[in-house]
Amino acid sequence: MRYDVNLSILFTELPMLERPAAAARAGFDAVEMWWPFDGPTPADAELDRLAGAVTEAGVQLVGLNFDGGHMPSGDRGLLSSPATSRRFRDNIDVAVGFAERLGCRTLNALYGNRTDDTDPELALENLALAAKAAGGVGATVVVEALNSFENTRYPITSSAQAFQLLDQVPGTAFLADFYHLGRMGEDLSALIANHADRFGHVQIADVPGRGQPGTGELDYAAILRQLADSPYDGHVGLEYKPVGPSEESFSWLEAMP
Repeated sequence: MRYDVNLSILFTELPMLERPAAAARAGFDAVEMWWPFDGPTPADAELDRLAGAVTEAGVQLVGLNFDGGHMPSGDRGLLSSPATSRRFRDNIDVAVGFAERLGCRTLNALYGNRTDDTDPELALENLALAAKAAGGVGATVVVEALNSFENTRYPITSSAQAFQLLDQVPGTAFLADFYHLGRMGEDLSALIANHADRFGHVQIADVPGRGQPGTGELDYAAILRQLADSPYDGHVGLEYKPVGPSEESFSWLEAMP
C-alpha cells in the first residue's frame, strides 16, 4: 500500500508551511490536505508559498479538498445551498489550478450540511461543474459519507447514499473514509469486496476516537490486506488525530501491507 499524511489533521503542532517537510522527515513521500486557506480565492502569494513548501519538501500532493466553508464552526461543504453556491463556484478554478500545479489528481467536494434551503439539484449542478473542471486537468472529484454522530446535519452518511449521488454525475468517484463508515456500522470488508473499483481515494482512522490504527476497534491489518488485494491502487490517507505527538504515531505501519 501507498500511504499519505493529511496535513490538516497531523503535524498540527507546526505551521502549515512546515508540515510538508515534517511529513518527509517522518518517511512519507505523499501528502493531502483540506482546503488550507481562509477563503475560496486566496492571493497568489499564499498559493505560491504553500506550493513552494510542498515542492521543496519533495512530497507529492495526492489529495485536496475544495473549499468547504469554515470547518471549525461546523461547515461541511458548499455544494447544496444557494447561500454558499457562489463561494463554491468561485473556488473551483482556484482549487483545480492548484491541484494541476502540484500534480494532484484527487479533489474532494463536501456536500454541505442540510439547511432550510438545501437544493439537491443545485448540488448536482455544482458537482458536475467541479467534475468537468477537474477532468480537464486529469483529476477526479470524490465525494464522501460522514458519520452522523459528529456531523448531525450532513445528509450523506452511508456509502449507498454517496453512490446514489455519484451515479448522477459522470467523472466522479467515492472517497471511502473508513473512519466515518466504521462509525456508521458499515461492513468495510463487504464494501471493499463489492465496490473497491469505485474508490477514488481512501482515508483511515480508528473507531470510535479517530486515533491512529490500533487505538480502537477496527482490524486495520485485515482491512488493509484486503484493500491491497482489491482493484483499488491509490493512496491511503492517514486522516487521524494522533494519540501523542504526530511523529510518534506511525509505528502501526510496520505491521501493515
